[in-house]
Amino acid sequence: MAQTVLALAALQSPDLPVLLGALRGAAMSPQPERELVELAARWTAGFAEIRASWGDPIASAGRAAGPPQTIRLDHQERHVGTLSVALPPEWQALTPVLAEYALLARLRSAAAGAARRRVGERMLDGLLAGREGPGAAALGHEAFALAVATLPPGTPVQDQALDLLAAVGEGYFSERRLVGHSTVRAGGQGGMAVWLWTTLDLSREARELHLSLTSSTALDVRLGVSGRQAGGTREMIAGIQTALMQARQALSATQRTRAYTVFHEMDALHSLISDGSLNVLAAQVNAQLDTLGDGGRTAGTLRAYLAHRGTLAELALVLDIHVNTLRYRLRRAEEVLGGRLSDPALLARLYLAFGAETEQR
Repeated sequence: MAQTVLALAALQSPDLPVLLGALRGAAMSPQPERELVELAARWTAGFAEIRASWGDPIASAGRAAGPPQTIRLDHQERHVGTLSVALPPEWQALTPVLAEYALLARLRSAAAGAARRRVGERMLDGLLAGREGPGAAALGHEAFALAVATLPPGTPVQDQALDLLAAVGEGYFSERRLVGHSTVRAGGQGGMAVWLWTTLDLSREARELHLSLTSSTALDVRLGVSGRQAGGTREMIAGIQTALMQARQALSATQRTRAYTVFHEMDALHSLISDGSLNVLAAQVNAQLDTLGDGGRTAGTLRAYLAHRGTLAELALVLDIHVNTLRYRLRRAEEVLGGRLSDPALLARLYLAFGAETEQR
């Protein structure tokens, strides 16, 4: 606030009260970001732009007339956007004042979005419960996708944090002009935030959604995103259940604490490897290799062989052994496994067994 007062004093303009009134009016208008930057550019003959927390421009106007400045807009430790300006020298003292009104504009937009979100939340809850209604009609015949997000166990005030995530995500879709609804579902691991939206570029939307969630909240968000689902009111309910299943599977495949996975980009074998179905196969392969009694050297060599994409000579250099030693170990592995490493069926068994073993660790 002190910086704002100093900036106002530095301007020394008799028209300053008129300008401040106009700035406040712009920030309180139905489209506050656009009105604010257009007013700033028109009054100063400079450039102003407001961006969302994930980097998308929301509104910009004017041309650069001075050195560029970027101000981060934060509210209660939450990143809500940035203001970029390039004003003439005589107007540069106005920058912190514009930042205050830009923050007000972003909060006004968020408040308007919250009212819309409550309506969308009821629609989405009904669709997830298998009920047709206005939510299906709102999506129309457009293709759609669904995403779910969780937070690490022990996140402070997790219910409120998930509610904040839902709001941030819906704000992202609204500002991208995509029809979207969000909700929060209780359950194990503290519950999850859910979004359903009409999709145009799913890979980009998944990336930007995760970026908006993490940059706006600074939380470790794990996000799973379904594949693209065909639109149409009649198929909507079945499609939503399929999308929810895919999003949960993608979430389970997201190993890092701050990352996302799209269903059609995930490892299709992950669910099979991670659900325990292959424990018997892993135990069988390890028991066969243990009969060699070499302290696991052949097993380790075999794992390296499966991960290697070059020649045996190159692999021997990596393992720091003679190439003949490498060939010997691989032949012994073939003997106890009862197959040849040139056989795709044996390679598939080994890949699945070693993958399941790694997942258990």
